[in-house]
Amino acid sequence: MAVDNKLIAILVCPLCKGKLKYDRDAQELICRADGLAYPIKDDIPVMLENEARELNANEKLSKD
Repeated sequence: MAVDNKLIAILVCPLCKGKLKYDRDAQELICRADGLAYPIKDDIPVMLENEARELNANEKLSKD
């Protein structure tokens, strides 16, 4: 089962309230503004800052 696209469309970054990019391969929701990637575990987005990983320099610069 995959994450519902309607859910992805309404989720925003809990810190800046900015748009998130869904990385299907990595199972993460990415906030470029804050440089964080929120994990998706068992098809549930974990929208907690302390669970997010920091993006590396290349990821921050990526346009995808």
